[in-house]
Amino acid sequence: MVDHEVGERIAQVYAGPFEAAAGTRLAHRLGVRLTVVPELVRRPHDELQAIADLHRGETVVVLGVDLGLRLPAVVEHTGDGWTRVPTDNEVTLASYEQAAEKFRDSIPTEPNALLIDLLAGAVGAGAGVLELGSGTGRDALELERRGFVVRRTDAAQAFVEMMRADGYDADRLNALADDFGGPYDAVLADAVFVHFGRAELIQVLRKAARAAPVLAFTAREGKGEEWSDRHLDLPRHFVLWQEEPLRELLTATGWAVERLERGETRIGPWFHVQARRT
Repeated sequence: MVDHEVGERIAQVYAGPFEAAAGTRLAHRLGVRLTVVPELVRRPHDELQAIADLHRGETVVVLGVDLGLRLPAVVEHTGDGWTRVPTDNEVTLASYEQAAEKFRDSIPTEPNALLIDLLAGAVGAGAGVLELGSGTGRDALELERRGFVVRRTDAAQAFVEMMRADGYDADRLNALADDFGGPYDAVLADAVFVHFGRAELIQVLRKAARAAPVLAFTAREGKGEEWSDRHLDLPRHFVLWQEEPLRELLTATGWAVERLERGETRIGPWFHVQARRT
């Protein structure tokens, strides 16, 4: 996502070949031209210099380049140099940081029993579980009640502090940027993968496969992507999935789906998935 203030000053979007689809969407949203630059892959600095020379004093967005910045990255040039624009995931994470308490007040207090049942059917009591995106800690409590040993983690420091204030150990862990550690018996992620772009999710699934032989997670069923400010009055980005593309992605990243169940919530249908490393 490019915020309104940045978007108003963008003159053009450039993208490497692997980011052409994302560039198309962004350029359409901004109402500007997109140029796909194949050489951004092999000669990023030369191509960036050419772009900068063409747009002195203007702001442009370039997708799909490594400038020594943490990726994935969108960068803009304002005439003084290249700077990083927050990704969709980072904008979402910032919303959670600002409104963690409001989020806790807005969600059901009950754990996701269906997802935990799937996990419990794949690993025995006493198993070590890495939970990505523990949030308020509600699922971790139920996991521990059933005899699992849980490592609570979240990318939002506000949730880490919330869990610590409740008397539980919790670590800050960003699934995109950080190593998962381990090994664990299972990885659980409830309502977390919905905030990862499709390329980002590939990265996370591969990291999970290195960390544990069993994975249990939820994904929203639907088509496309959306931004929503429901519950928090702040923007969060959601990626929706159809069953077959989701299964194909899991297969491609080293997972075999053992159980896939559908569940309904007040915002629509969800997939509850349990997979095993191949």
